[in-house]
Amino acid sequence: MYYNPYDESPDSQPFNQFSRPGFGGPSSPPPGFGGPGYPPSMGGNTPAPTAAPPNFTPAMPMTSASSRSGSHHGSSGIRRCIYRNTFIWQRNGDSFWFFPTFVSRNTILGFRWGRFGWVFSTVNRNSILTFQCFN
Repeated sequence: MYYNPYDESPDSQPFNQFSRPGFGGPSSPPPGFGGPGYPPSMGGNTPAPTAAPPNFTPAMPMTSASSRSGSHHGSSGIRRCIYRNTFIWQRNGDSFWFFPTFVSRNTILGFRWGRFGWVFSTVNRNSILTFQCFN
C-alpha cells in the first residue's frame, strides 16, 4: 500500500466526501469533476492538480489590511480557496503551497506541494496562521 506521511486520516484514506445522495452513488464525484483529463487521485475521489503551483513564494501579509489583497488571518474564509492554489503559513513556522479540495469544521483536505509533486494531505484549521489564494 502507498504510504503517505502527510495523510492523517484513518486507514490512510479520507472519508468519501461525495457519498451524499444526489451525485449518482457513493463513489461518483459531482458533475464536472473526474473523467477524462484528470489523473487518478491519491486521496479519495478528488483528482490531484495537473499543474505545479506558481513558481514563487509570496511574502507573508503583516497587516489587517491584507484581507483586501486576498489573504486572511487564521483559517476563516478558506472555503473560497477550494480548487485554487493556496499558500499557507502555519503557526509553527512552516509554509507551503496547498490545493484544498474539502473543508470541514476542523480539517482541510487537499494536496500539498512537495519535492516530488502533489501529495494528498490534511491540515488542521487551528494550525493556520494565515493563507492566501491564487488563481
